[in-house]
Amino acid sequence: MKHFKYYEFDSPDVDGSGQMMDSEILQMLDSAREIYGKPMVINSGFRTEEHNSKVGGTENSSHLKGLAADIKCTTSADRYDLLDSLLKAGFNRIGVAKTFIHVDIDESKPPFLIWTY
Repeated sequence: MKHFKYYEFDSPDVDGSGQMMDSEILQMLDSAREIYGKPMVINSGFRTEEHNSKVGGTENSSHLKGLAADIKCTTSADRYDLLDSLLKAGFNRIGVAKTFIHVDIDESKPPFLIWTY
């Protein structure tokens, strides 16, 4: 990875758990960061079941498999640029919230979706 460190994807309750992230999503995020041209702050990467429950994550959350990341994003202009970069990097499952953008590559879920929280 050029733009990220594994610890950025750690579940807050287990140091080193960012190593559980799928290598494909990390490569795609690195590509998106290159396209975006600005730092990307990871709010959530890998999650333990305990942490996922604490933050209200779904029972089948892709974060539990290391297949998802939430990226901090709080302005409309950044949201547009970040979404554009994520799509160009190949993401096809994207959730948009007021303060973050979720991406995942979970093949057990339907592709080509953008949803809001």
